[in-house]
Amino acid sequence: MALVNASFTPAAAHLVQLADLDQNKVTPGLIGFVVFAAIGAAVWFLMKSMNKQFQKIDFEEVPSSKSGAEAASAAKREG
Repeated sequence: MALVNASFTPAAAHLVQLADLDQNKVTPGLIGFVVFAAIGAAVWFLMKSMNKQFQKIDFEEVPSSKSGAEAASAAKREG
């Protein structure tokens, strides 16, 4: 566990120096935009794929007005 903390601390300090944070002005910047755009693109592709999968579904629902026994006997008479 100490090895992880020992290697993370210098890396985090280096990132803070690169950020050059101004205490009066903090914005998400380019990294925030790229992350937000990537999440948006992922959601769009997932929804497109989900739509394609839903279009493949084809079934006929048995009317719910009949009871289970009546629906079974009707199915036997039809087929």
